[in-house]
Amino acid sequence: TYGAPLPGATVMLRGAYDLHGDAASRLLDLLPPLAVVPAGPRTRTALDLLSAEAARDEPGQDAVLARLLDLVLVIALRAWCTRPEAMPPAWYRALADPAIGEALRVLHEDPAHRWTVAALAAQAGMSRAAFAQRFAALVGRPPLGYLTDWRMTLAADLLRDTRHTVATVARQVGYQDPFAFSVAFKRARGHTPTAWRGTS
Repeated sequence: TYGAPLPGATVMLRGAYDLHGDAASRLLDLLPPLAVVPAGPRTRTALDLLSAEAARDEPGQDAVLARLLDLVLVIALRAWCTRPEAMPPAWYRALADPAIGEALRVLHEDPAHRWTVAALAAQAGMSRAAFAQRFAALVGRPPLGYLTDWRMTLAADLLRDTRHTVATVARQVGYQDPFAFSVAFKRARGHTPTAWRGTS
């Protein structure tokens, strides 16, 4: 949009994300093919800022637009996931639980850490047994099973999108032994890490 819009004119803003890989699939699984989220009090300010910034031509504009678009996307996703027709996956719903949400946060932020159920329970402020039971009930997987799934998701994308060695990818997702990583990856994805990279 150039200059001031005419009275009554409609301004359309379009943003696009190039999403691919296993981690992106987890995000897209939250949504139907088309999700319409009407603007509301929580989105209005962000949309106004985005519209105003798109009308400018100033240094740093791309960086500002990218951050504002991220903000609008997160607000829209949160709004969608609270709607009655939304069916977000169990892990997303579990984020709302204070204890289990905290455990998921640290697993997502530091998957390479040598997590144990006891360490996660301590993060959540629960006993080991109560934590393991609650985590499985809310997430649908035991804590370390979920961690393995998350590590394999990250590893699949690293193998596809980087030229890091298998040993480097293994370390980045919490495996010191590349052989143990390869066995776990093949069990999860049906291919060795090298074969997976070749099929991507």
